[in-house]
Amino acid sequence: MPEAIKLTCLSCGQGNRFSAARLDAGPKCAKCSALLVSGDVAEINMKIHDKALKIDDLPLLVDYWAPWCGPCKMMAPEFATAGKALRFKSRFAKINTEQFSAISQRLQIKGIPLLILYAKGREIARLPGARPAAEIEAFVRQYL
Repeated sequence: MPEAIKLTCLSCGQGNRFSAARLDAGPKCAKCSALLVSGDVAEINMKIHDKALKIDDLPLLVDYWAPWCGPCKMMAPEFATAGKALRFKSRFAKINTEQFSAISQRLQIKGIPLLILYAKGREIARLPGARPAAEIEAFVRQYL
């Protein structure tokens, strides 16, 4: 792990840099004071999505979903459970594909829910369909 870690605040979009030794101490955003590695699932917009993919040093797992999607709603608590389990290894976010429809076109998303894992500015893997927490964790762990 690098000596300095860069993370985008998933609340306000501010880029942050801090010592890797502080990762377990719960670093906060320099702008809004939100926890940067809380284990919670962050609901993000396209601007934060794109910035986090570019600069973040921790892997980011994004759930592409829509409010009308039954399987998306069923998977939400499982996704949150996996996020807590992988708190210091990866961050979890979700983006509403109905609200931000351009993201579906750009990423060629054909069905939801869809999980995409990103690391170091690029897509690593996709996992389609609603999954239990254990499968989501296993999916992320195989690429860490």
